[in-house]
Amino acid sequence: MKPKIFITRKMDDRVVATLQDKFDVRMWESESEPVPRAVLLREVSEVDALWTVVSDRVDRELIETGKKLRIVANMAVGYNNIDLEAAKEHGVLVTNTPNVLTETTADLTFALLLATARKLILAESELRNGNWKSWSPMQFTGMDVGGATLGIVGMGRIGEAVARRAKGFNMHVLYHNRNRKHDAEAEHGFEYRELDQLLEEADFVVVLTPYTPDTVGLISERELGLMKRTAVLINVSRGGIVDEAALYNALTDNTIWAAGLDVFETEPVPPDHPLLSLPNVTVLPHIGSASIKTRLAMMNLNAQAIMDVFEGREPKNIV
Repeated sequence: MKPKIFITRKMDDRVVATLQDKFDVRMWESESEPVPRAVLLREVSEVDALWTVVSDRVDRELIETGKKLRIVANMAVGYNNIDLEAAKEHGVLVTNTPNVLTETTADLTFALLLATARKLILAESELRNGNWKSWSPMQFTGMDVGGATLGIVGMGRIGEAVARRAKGFNMHVLYHNRNRKHDAEAEHGFEYRELDQLLEEADFVVVLTPYTPDTVGLISERELGLMKRTAVLINVSRGGIVDEAALYNALTDNTIWAAGLDVFETEPVPPDHPLLSLPNVTVLPHIGSASIKTRLAMMNLNAQAIMDVFEGREPKNIV
C-alpha cells in the first residue's frame, strides 16, 4: 500500500502531482479556511506524513494521535506551531522551508516600512472612499525613509537582505543579534548595538528575530518606551515577539509614531482586534513570503522532504 499523506491546505496542483504516483494523497481543498481540528485529528490518525502550514497547531495531542506518522513537513521557516519535543519523543521528523524566501520577505519588509512611513494604505483608502476633496499641504504627511536610521532586531539572512536594501536609501543601519556579524559590518558598514541602544537611536525598528521562548515579549512596554516618539516599528517575524497590548498603548498615547505589522499573536486576526482600529497602524495578513516563485519553491521543499523520508534519504531541512 502507498504511504498516506494529508495536506492541510490547498497546494499547487503541479507540486501535489509529483507525489501522487508514490503516495495516497489527501488534501484539504480550501485556500482560505483552515482545516477543522476534528478533521485534522481524524486524518492524522491514518497517515504516514503530514504537510502543514504555519497556522496549523501541531501539538502533543496531534502527534500522539498520529500512530504511523513519520514526518511533519511545515511550509514555513518558523516552526513555533509544532511541539518539537513531542515530535522528537515519538520519532517524527519535522522539516521546514529555509533559504528560499529570504529575498521575497526582505522585499515585503521594506515595502511595509515604506507604506507605513508614508501612510500609503490610509491615503489610498481615503481616495477610494471619496474622502479626498482637495490637496492640502500637511495632508497624509509621513516620515522620510531616505537618510534615516534603521535598527534591525535579528540579523539573520532576511535581516541582512533588508539592510542591503536600506543602503540603497542611504539609511544608517544598526543591528542587534545574538552573534556579531563582523563580515557584514566590514563589507557594508552595518553597526552593532545592544538592544536598548538600538531602540533609542533608530527611526525605524524592524523585528526579524526568530520566535523562541527567549524572544516572546521581547518588544514590550519598556522597550517601546525607549523608542523615539517619531519612531516606526515594523514586525515581519512572528506575533508574540511584540506585546500587542503594549503596542496599542504606545500608539494611542504617542509613545511611538506608527507601526507596520505582517504578523499577529493570533492568526487570522479577528476583525475587532484593537490594533486594526488605529489609523497609524498598517496591517497585512502574513504575506512576507507571498510571491508565486517563492511559495512554489517552499511547496517543492516540503514535497521533496516527504519523498526523501520514504525513499530512505535524510531530508536536508530537518529542524
